[in-house]
Parts: sequence; structure tokens; C-alpha cells
Amino acid sequence: MSERIQKVLARAGYGSRRQIETLIKEGKVSVNGDVAKLGDQVDVGDNMRLDGKAVSAKRLWQQPQQVLLYNKPVGEVCTRRDPEGRRTIFESLPTPEEGRWVSVGRLDINTSGLIILTTDGELANRLMHPSNEMDREYAVRVLGAVSSEVMQTLRDGVELEDGKAKFNDIQESGGEGANHWYHVVIQEGRNREVRRLWESQGVQVSRLMRVRYGPIIIPSQLKMGRWVMLGGEDLAALYEEVDLVPKVEAPVGRAQREKKERPLKVKPSTARPLRKKSGETKNKSKRSPRIRGH
Repeated sequence: MSERIQKVLARAGYGSRRQIETLIKEGKVSVNGDVAKLGDQVDVGDNMRLDGKAVSAKRLWQQPQQVLLYNKPVGEVCTRRDPEGRRTIFESLPTPEEGRWVSVGRLDINTSGLIILTTDGELANRLMHPSNEMDREYAVRVLGAVSSEVMQTLRDGVELEDGKAKFNDIQESGGEGANHWYHVVIQEGRNREVRRLWESQGVQVSRLMRVRYGPIIIPSQLKMGRWVMLGGEDLAALYEEVDLVPKVEAPVGRAQREKKERPLKVKPSTARPLRKKSGETKNKSKRSPRIRGH
């Protein structure tokens, strides 16, 4: 079955749909020798070129659709190459079977925690698209107690320099002395949004960790700077969450099978999803796939 060019190229990890559409508009994509136009479709057997270079048919149609979870440490950046020479998250990741890793959203250099990466650009696009209302849950440590009035203000929303923002949910999570922990949920991916919301109320954030993205809760056994691959039912469950079906699952090598550990539990006490109250924004993330580690 034929599919739109931008969908096929995005799924193969050549860029986001928007990036591919820009390349098509610039005349940098061709199919069977003809310059492609927006809306054109491509099928198995068609010869494609991207910016003058031949596109691998295997990568387009037979690429293993891999997904992994990475526990990002503070100090790493989410770009592929950093002009300042700082360590990037990609330096800690395994080489994919085909294509390249696409990050589902980013975390700033001072934020740690869960990042989902995939070789499937279409999956990444669905997980990040606002229409799917994916929760991003963070554990936040702030200096000093926060009044109930401030918490309600953050739920109702405040005006930031790039528009109104709010926490879809916020709950206290303990703490001693001057340090207090909270779990907050947002459904957007604006730059430093969680920090800026707290700072709008004069509250200083001393530590910030992402503990959940959509249906995926960071496993308690996943140490900082380590990764874990999704497969089987876990992979299928993530695809189902955004109405997709994985085409091909990457094979597991003998060395990985020999090192296979017991399934990782996804309900650590520090990373439980916040429950929605009736009448609040719909949460499409209904379950957490079981995670297996390697």
C-alpha cells in the first residue's frame, strides 16, 4: 500500500514530518527521478532520493522499529552535537539496527530523568503531538513550603512570556526541612515550562526529574545514565497508545538474551502517576507497559 512521502521518511528516522515537508517544498526529495510534491505517495519498489542521496529501501520498509528508555543525568544535553563540547545523551546509547535515534521531546541540561528514544519518526511525532495529550510528569524539589493558594494558581494557569501555562495536576510528595517535593503534570513541551511556572510564583526549584511520559513510568531499577529497550507486548502497548502498530520488532542478539534480567517493575514509590480529578483534562495514558531490561 502506498503512503505519503513525509510519513514514510519520518518513520524511517530521516526527520520529523514537518522537516520532511520543508525538504519537499525545497525540491530536495525525488521519486523515480521526478521531484516530489506535497501530497505525493510512495510505494515499495519506488526509488527515492533525499537531498541528492539514494534512500535505503531496507530502512524505509524493513527497518526494525526500536524504542528505548534512557535515564538522563544532569549535565548532559539532548542535541546530537554540542558546540560547547558538553556530553550528549546520544553518547550513552547503543547503535540502532537501522536509522538513528529520535528523541521524544527534550530535557534541559539541569533536568534529569526519563527520555524515550525511537528509530520510528512517526511514533515520535504521535507521542509529541498536542492532540494526543500525553502527560509529562515531574518530581520537583523546591525550597520552602508552598501555600495552597499558590498551588491552585498553578492549576488555574499563569501568563508566561510565551502564553498561558498551567499544571494539569500538582500534589505534595513529602520532604524535610527547607526541601519539599511535589509531583506535577503538564501536557506541553515548552522550553523550561515547569521551572518557569514555579518561578512565576517566586518559588525556587532545586531539583527536577521527569518520571513519566504518557504511559511510560521510569523503572526504579533504571540507574542514571543507563538505558533499557522495549520489546514484545511492551512495544505493542506503546504503539497502541497512539493508534499505531509496530511493523517489525528488532531482533534480540544472543549476548542480550544471555544478559536478560527479570522484568523491571514500573511502580516505584517515587514515580506513581498522579490521579486526575473528575472534570479535569482527559488523560489518554491509561496503563504503563511492563518494562524488560537488558
